[in-house]
Amino acid sequence: MHNLAGNVSKEGGIGIISTADIGYQEEDFAKNQLQANLRAIGKEIKKAREIAGEDKILGVNVMVALRNYKEIVLECVKNKIDLIVSGAGIPKELPEYVKGTVTKIAPIVSSLRCCKLIIKHWIKKYDYVPDMIVIEGPEAGGHLGFSNEELQEGNKPNLENITKEITQYIKEVEKETGKEIPVISAGGIWDKNDIEKYLNLGASGVQMATRFVATYECDASIEFKKAYINAQKEDVKIIKSPVGMPGRAIYNSFIKSTETEKSKIDKCYGCIKTCNIQNTPYCITKALISAVKGNLENALIFCRK
Repeated sequence: MHNLAGNVSKEGGIGIISTADIGYQEEDFAKNQLQANLRAIGKEIKKAREIAGEDKILGVNVMVALRNYKEIVLECVKNKIDLIVSGAGIPKELPEYVKGTVTKIAPIVSSLRCCKLIIKHWIKKYDYVPDMIVIEGPEAGGHLGFSNEELQEGNKPNLENITKEITQYIKEVEKETGKEIPVISAGGIWDKNDIEKYLNLGASGVQMATRFVATYECDASIEFKKAYINAQKEDVKIIKSPVGMPGRAIYNSFIKSTETEKSKIDKCYGCIKTCNIQNTPYCITKALISAVKGNLENALIFCRK
C-alpha cells in the first residue's frame, strides 16, 4: 500500500499499490465494499505521493478479474496515477479508460502469444500501443498465468526464454509504431545477479515483490513478515485460488485445511468475477485481509518460489 509503494518510488523505482480490496480498513468496507475501495484509492495514492514526491513515478495494480474492474481503473485515472499494471486476465478494454489522460498502461503477460494478442487488439480497436509490458514468469508469487500442467517440473516455461522472445517481438513493434515500449521481467527475481541477467537479455527493468515484504516500510503486519522470514523452501507451493487460477503461496495450516474441507463463508464481498460462493474453497478477500492483519490461522500468504 502507500508506505512501501511511496518509499520505492522515492528511491527511484516505481512503487505499485495493490487495488485488490484496498478499502479493507474503511469503516464501511463490509457493507459498502465498492465505495470503500474507491475512497481508499484516493487516500492511498495521496499518501504515497507525499512520501515519494510529485516528481516520482507511482503505479497501481488492477486485476482484470475484479468484478468492479472498470470503476477501479477509472478511480485510479481520476486520481492521476502515473501507471496502471493489469493482469489476472486480459485487459482488453483498458486503453478505452485511459486515452487522453496522463495515465500510462502496462498489461501483464506470461507468453509471446498473449503479448501479441493484446498488442494487436489494442492497436486495431483503440490505436493504442502499450506504454510498457510486464512479463510474469512461472516462478512468481501470487496468481500465475499458466496451467497446472505447465507449472509441473519438466513442463515449466522458462522466464529467460519468454523474455528473449518478447523483447525481440517488441523491437519489431517499436519499429512499426515508432514508440518505445519498455519490457519488465518478473517472477523469482531476487538479487543483483538476477537483475543483470534479465537486463542483458533485453529487458528494461525487473519487477520484484516478495523481496520487499519483510522490510520496515512494508504496510503488512509484523506477523505477515515473520511468516516470510520463517518459511522454508519446501513451504512454498502451488495452490488452488478462488480466482480460478493457480497461485504460489506459503502452504500453511489454513491452505491445508481448505483442501479437505470447505471454509465457512458467511458473507460474499463480490470481489472476483469468477468466484462462486457455492463452490469456492474459501473467501479470498477474507483470507488476504487476515494475512495482512496478521491473523495467520486464516490467512492466504502469496509468496514467490
